[in-house]
Amino acid sequence: MLERWVGGFSSWAALPLRLAVGVIFAAHGWQKFANGLDRFAGFLSNLGIPLPEVFAFLVAFFELVGGIGLIVGLFTRYWSIPLAIIMIVAIFTVKLQAGLLGSGGRSGYELDLALLAGCLALLLTGPGPLSLERAIFHKEL
Repeated sequence: MLERWVGGFSSWAALPLRLAVGVIFAAHGWQKFANGLDRFAGFLSNLGIPLPEVFAFLVAFFELVGGIGLIVGLFTRYWSIPLAIIMIVAIFTVKLQAGLLGSGGRSGYELDLALLAGCLALLLTGPGPLSLERAIFHKEL
């Protein structure tokens, strides 16, 4: 019975996912720029990440601009790839030791894992019907 009510809307599933994942990434990217990339670069340096200033800018850029791209549905699949990579790196370099829910005052990787899953889902499904990609390129999604 539920299938009859909502089944016809399955192509719209990407919209709330794009909005939620995009807003979270854009907010985190904005926060990195607003707080000063030097702080984030210092954090990356402490982790042993090479070229921390370069990677601080790249992560903040992809989070902010990629998040906005997801929100508006423009190049969704392309933005999903670097954002997924950022989440994989965050999980394995920072969050994994604290566990899924965190321990010892450190946050866990539950949000990172959910964002990674969202990025992978958007990579597979595309932006959906209400997107700039569809409006600009007139392609069936």
